[in-house]
Amino acid sequence: MGEQLEKKIAVADHDQAMCLFGQFDANLRCLEREFPIRLVPRGTEVTIIGEAGPAEQATQVLEQLKTLAQEGNLITPQDVQFTASMIKRGQGTVLDPAQEDTILVTHRGKAVKPKTVGQKHYVKAIDKYDVVFSIGPAGTGKTYLAMAKAVQALRSREISRIVLTRPAVEAGEKLGFLPGDLQEKVDPYLRPLYDALYDFLGVDTYQKYAERGIIEIAPLAYMRGRTLDDAFILLDEAQNTTPEQMKMFLTRLGFGSRAVITGDITQIDLPSGCFSGLEEVRLVLKDVKGIEFVYFSHRDVVRHELVQRIIAAYEAWDEKKEHSDPASAKEE
Repeated sequence: MGEQLEKKIAVADHDQAMCLFGQFDANLRCLEREFPIRLVPRGTEVTIIGEAGPAEQATQVLEQLKTLAQEGNLITPQDVQFTASMIKRGQGTVLDPAQEDTILVTHRGKAVKPKTVGQKHYVKAIDKYDVVFSIGPAGTGKTYLAMAKAVQALRSREISRIVLTRPAVEAGEKLGFLPGDLQEKVDPYLRPLYDALYDFLGVDTYQKYAERGIIEIAPLAYMRGRTLDDAFILLDEAQNTTPEQMKMFLTRLGFGSRAVITGDITQIDLPSGCFSGLEEVRLVLKDVKGIEFVYFSHRDVVRHELVQRIIAAYEAWDEKKEHSDPASAKEE
């Protein structure tokens, strides 16, 4: 056993200590499971005891979570696990204390900002990388925050246009059976993107930008054969792309552009036997520099608290099925 170190971290008051340590010190116990260390809380101070490497890493985790606690954020064991995993991967500071959290203010005066550790990392990744994949359940802010960053980049003139796209329907964009012209056929599938832009910009401003081609919302089939320069490109519902569609989309990226790809691999609506492009791309691009994969869990859900519980229950059920009968789980 190497030389044991003792490091101390203190917070301002008992409220911050409760937030950082967790109810019945649950966050500290979680951190002890992540690193071979011992944590001794006393009042508003915690002592970290362990070998140099693990003790230093655990200190980094607590220092970063302490910043969140000082801002009044609720710290959960899942936040501890997420931050610890980032430190272990050598990604350094997950959160920048000097960074302003507010991405933009909507036309109604509402501040849009990340609300969980996972969301904060996601927003930071969009700032740092040209291509970001965001994978996780509904309600985690994957699409909403990416669109907020797109509008922010447009306002600051980092890019000259926004392109938002989705696979139009579940089974390969077969729109013929729907009534109306092509725009009327695809609009229902693109409605969530319109709603977010109306929230950020207001209807009049959005329509002005759309008429001038500054903002484009289109089904994924419209992307074929194009090169998109100086743009912020968002591919939403990417779990419903085929591998060919995913490759086609990623090769549209032009000079001065960046892309965010969002999806939930537990909600794939492709026909049976058709592999998801989002699942494949995790294997194909996992070692490519300049690309970041951000994963959300049910703890990052910012909708009704029952949504968190529902997603967690489904995750537990799926895991139980895989362990009890791998063959039948795979077939399902």
